[in-house]
Amino acid sequence: MERARSTNAVLDALLQAAYALHPAEIDLSLGRLERLLSRLGNPHEKMPPVFHVAGTNGKGSTVAFLRACLEASGRRVHVYTSPHLIRFNERIRIAGKIVEDEALAELLREILKRNAGQPITFFELTTALAFLAFAREPADACVIEVGLGGRMDATNVIARPLVTGIAQLGLDHQQWLGDTILDIAREKAGIAKKGVPMVIARYPKAITARIGEVAGVAGALLRIRGDDWDAAVYEGALHYRDTAGRVALPLPRLAGAHQYDNAALAVAMLRAQTLLPMPDGALRAGMGWAEWPARLQRLDAGALLARLPAGSELWIDGGHNPAAARAIADHFRTASAGVGAIADRPFYLVLGMLSVKDAAGFVKPFTGRATAIYAVPIEGHASHAPEDLARIAREAGLPGQASADVASALAEIARSADRARPPIVLVAGSLYLAGAALAANGQNAG
Repeated sequence: MERARSTNAVLDALLQAAYALHPAEIDLSLGRLERLLSRLGNPHEKMPPVFHVAGTNGKGSTVAFLRACLEASGRRVHVYTSPHLIRFNERIRIAGKIVEDEALAELLREILKRNAGQPITFFELTTALAFLAFAREPADACVIEVGLGGRMDATNVIARPLVTGIAQLGLDHQQWLGDTILDIAREKAGIAKKGVPMVIARYPKAITARIGEVAGVAGALLRIRGDDWDAAVYEGALHYRDTAGRVALPLPRLAGAHQYDNAALAVAMLRAQTLLPMPDGALRAGMGWAEWPARLQRLDAGALLARLPAGSELWIDGGHNPAAARAIADHFRTASAGVGAIADRPFYLVLGMLSVKDAAGFVKPFTGRATAIYAVPIEGHASHAPEDLARIAREAGLPGQASADVASALAEIARSADRARPPIVLVAGSLYLAGAALAANGQNAG
């Protein structure tokens, strides 16, 4: 189970009290949360209009683009995401601002009192907290990221969102969502609601058909990429089109070609609804405004970067499944320091992964691209032993060795580095590791 700590002693005690309510055995259901929300006066029914986003990869980035475009149009926006990188507070933005410790502590006190000691998961309890905060503060929209799956996720108590969307799909959380990509697609599509537009990315036909089945039963208004909307990159711009027309947008500031798809999905969701008209100028501005830390984030300065030779590049990404690894590896194949970057400069992967994740599947896309892998533990979480990760790297044909932590791995890379060809280093495999690396580098995530 994930843990959240705070340097604020009062808030930390309340967070630990919330964890103490976690049931010994978890069943994915909405009953516990619905009970608590009822005691709170059903705040989820009183929130501003909701953009609800599911997906295996890219949903957080899609949320970032939605928020940026909405704020560029002058709207006040509440945002709920998970997990956090450094501080739990990052998960809840109230009218654009990360919730302060004092306000969060007061909300937690109220939630714990109303829950009256009943078993409830930490995510369910904090989802109720976010919804209560969003119902009390005026805003024009809420952007809500699904935590796990969709159908039985705590955020799915929202009965009438303004629009729903599904980003890219892949194999992850199989113990909860099913063993096949079709099982996962069915679970993600469970956020479909009667009469509500559901915007989906481009998938193989079988996956689109499975989502269509679920959306059809729910009575959702399906908007399929390639049929109802589409986007393409050419002439240095993201060209979007749907039944309402076309718009040319600047390429997103977020790194990686996969962000073109996430940005396009956000635009499609914004244009699928009419309650909040979206001028083209706000869409253009949102492409450059969007920020989403630890997603192909290059660090420009800091304690960790200082461990590497001058001219080195240090990147962080929270990707933790094979689909994410493919997108990340594709970026570094050509993009980091110009065409042929990995061919021209050493490329090292500092890798830490939770024990439930597919480490071999994550390593595979880097075969033939990475110079070596340095495996590290993830402090405070059940993670693959560095020795096991190093062995998995070697079995994939990559030099692999264990390190005590990220800082030690960087020091080891620096000792063997060729100063004439300074290395490119990526820290990846877990959002928890990415958050720890950001903190060690002296940065925040908000």
